[in-house]
Amino acid sequence: MSNKGVSAAVLAGAVAAAVISVNAPTAAYAQAKEKCYGVSLAGENDCKAGAGTTCAGTSTVDYQGNAWTLVPKGTCETMELPGGRQGSLTELDRDNPEA
Repeated sequence: MSNKGVSAAVLAGAVAAAVISVNAPTAAYAQAKEKCYGVSLAGENDCKAGAGTTCAGTSTVDYQGNAWTLVPKGTCETMELPGGRQGSLTELDRDNPEA
C-alpha cells in the first residue's frame, strides 16, 4: 500500500473515532435523564412550554406544568418543590399561563 493509501486510511479511522467519541456521551447522557414536567423556573425549561411557545427557555412562570426539564432518571416525582408541588413524567394542568 502506498503512503497515500495509508494516510487516507489513518485519516478515515481518526474521523470515525472522533464521530463516535462525540456521539457516545450524548447517548449516555440522554439515557440517564428523563423529561420532568412542572419543575423548571420561568425561562429555564429544556423544551415545550404549551401553546404559543417554541421550545427551550420559553416557559413564562415558575413550575409551569406543561414545560419540561431533563432531570436525572428516577428523581422527577420525588423532587421537593415550593408549595407542595411535585414533578411529573406527564404534562400537568397546574401553573399554566394559558389555562
